[in-house]
Amino acid sequence: MNIIKEITSKETYSVRQPVLRKGKPIESCIFEGDDLNTTHHFGLFNNEKLIGIISLFNKINTIFAEQNQAQIRGMAVLETHQKKGFGETLFKHCETYCNENKVDLIWFNARTAAVGFYKKMDYQPLGEPFDIKDVGEHYLMYKKL
Repeated sequence: MNIIKEITSKETYSVRQPVLRKGKPIESCIFEGDDLNTTHHFGLFNNEKLIGIISLFNKINTIFAEQNQAQIRGMAVLETHQKKGFGETLFKHCETYCNENKVDLIWFNARTAAVGFYKKMDYQPLGEPFDIKDVGEHYLMYKKL
């Protein structure tokens, strides 16, 4: 059985590290703003085991005019559970949360390899690809709610 519930930033590390920061120290899993009271971390549990995570930050990107924005960071699903719809489930959960909290726009920096996945959920890339140091090439993506 799958359940999504709010978790602490520290609880995300068990998925962030092997998926997003493979081979890097645990400190690389700490994101600026992780522990603000406006930041929300959600964990997807499969048979009580944490297999996927997503973090939602209350952060404005000045490229967009919308006043109520949220940034998604650190979406990851353990390798053994990928390509089974869990990532999409986490995104839908965040969209529902944002709709309930009057957020107008969701944006994030997507790894180039994941752009197709996000496009399937109606997120649009904006601008040219850019490099995030020690992580790789990304695109800015967004969706108006």
